[in-house]
Parts: sequence; C-alpha cells; structure tokens
Amino acid sequence: MNKPLLAALSSLAIAGLGATPAIAAPHTAAPHTAAPHAAAPHTAKAAAVTVNFAGTVSLSNCSGSVIRFPNSADTDPALVLTNGHCLETGFPEPGEVITGQSSSRTFGLLNSAGTKVATLRANQVVYSTMTDTDVTIYRTTTTYAAIRSSYGISPLTVQDTHPVAGTAIKVVSGYWKRIYSCNVDGFVYRLKEGDWTWKDSLRYTSACDTIGGTSGSPVIDTTTGKVVAVNNTGNEDGQRCTENNPCEVDANGNVTVRQGINYAEETYNIPACFTTGNKLNLSASGCTLPKP
Repeated sequence: MNKPLLAALSSLAIAGLGATPAIAAPHTAAPHTAAPHAAAPHTAKAAAVTVNFAGTVSLSNCSGSVIRFPNSADTDPALVLTNGHCLETGFPEPGEVITGQSSSRTFGLLNSAGTKVATLRANQVVYSTMTDTDVTIYRTTTTYAAIRSSYGISPLTVQDTHPVAGTAIKVVSGYWKRIYSCNVDGFVYRLKEGDWTWKDSLRYTSACDTIGGTSGSPVIDTTTGKVVAVNNTGNEDGQRCTENNPCEVDANGNVTVRQGINYAEETYNIPACFTTGNKLNLSASGCTLPKP
C-alpha cells in the first residue's frame, strides 16, 4: 500500500534511504496543470480540464477528496473518499466490510492552490473495506451547498463508467500537496498484496511514482475532471505479493511483479450503491460492492 506517512518514513529509515527527492519540500511545489497537447489542427479532441487541489483533503496520514455522485444533490451531506487502509481504526480484515461506524475524523479541505481553507468533520464511516477494492467513504457534518457557499469549492464527481486504457490522468495528493501526471497503463485481473486481493485494479504508467501519504488520492481523468479511481499501492522492492509489494495475477493464475509501478482501485461501481440523500444501499440494483 502507499502507506500512511509514519509507516512510510519508518520503511525509508530501515532501508537507509533517508528523505528521498520525491518527498522533499512537498509544500513548495506549485499545482500542476494539464500539459498542452501538440497541435493537431485536423483532429477534434476534447480539451483537457485544469486539475488542481480544489476539493481534495488531507488526512492525518493519507490523502482524500470530497466526492459526489452523478445523482447527488447540493443539499446532501458531503462525502469524503479515501482508502480502506486509511481507516482510523486500522486495516479492515480480508472479507470484512464496515458500514455505519461512528467517526469524528477531521479532514483539511484544500483550495485550488493547495491551501487549507477549512476543517471538515466526519460523523460516520459510511462504507469501508479492503476486499475486492480499497475504499473508505466518510459522511461529513456539512453539505455540498454549505461548502460551496463558505469556501467556493465544489466536490469532485465520481465517474460511473469504467475507465479506459491510455487515458491521461492526474493523482492529486492532498497530504503532500503534490500532483502526479501519467496515463492509465491498463487493468489488472487480480492485484494481490499480503492477505488482501483487489479486483480489476488500475495500473499507472511509470510517471505516477506515488509514495507513502498519497494513499486515498483521487485519480482524475484530465479530460472530464471526474474521479475514476482512488490511489492505493505500488510495488516498492520487487518482492512477490507481500505487503507494499503487490503482484498482478491474471485469470490463469500467472503472477507478474512490476517493481516501481503503482496502482489504484476503480470507483465507477460506487455510485450505483448510493441512493437519494447520499444514502448507502448495498441492495440497490447494479450495486456490486462487497457486502458485510
């Protein structure tokens, strides 16, 4: 996993790496914007949107984002998306699904420049699991409308269709205030890490060299500005299927190890599990999230 910060720094110290260039001075980096495309006068191509930090959040040890679904209303309670392994009560066990758990966790809400403008507070862990996927969704004590009215910040919309290989993406870390730019390299039938297995994971091209603390960052399609996945792990040492060294397993059971490559868990299947008022309904038509 792109471990919570303390675990990441401990691993670096053990490995004798100290402060790596990827970690140095994260707060001074200016927000990245979509790179300009080469001129293509004869082709019609959608212009890339500007992806920045607006709507992302920093957690105590991870990254996250304020999200909405296509059918969410402005008056609904705002939701925050991060990883299952970022849950404050510890990693969910394989096969465990947590719903409706009380929480008072806080999140630093960032503006487009990566400046913290507010503290949001959760009152519930709506959903959390590390089975098949790696997500936690918190319900906050405020609404999208109130956040927009007070801070001029809108939530990020979760795309409800499967992402496409080759898509230009950005991984936006609210913890490090750093944006990684790369493409969707492909999809993994099964991604296995330690005791956990994730299905249909998204693999980045090598430019998204995410680190500890980027866990839970939204993965944003630079054409639509929508969230297509949530950043969660990478193979650090070239080990096979161990913690912090996930391996790819294909439908025939063949295992591939890609040292230095990072991954995310798709989010397109989440909107179908939420109904009016941003309420979780795991029995809703089309909902395929694991159930308790």
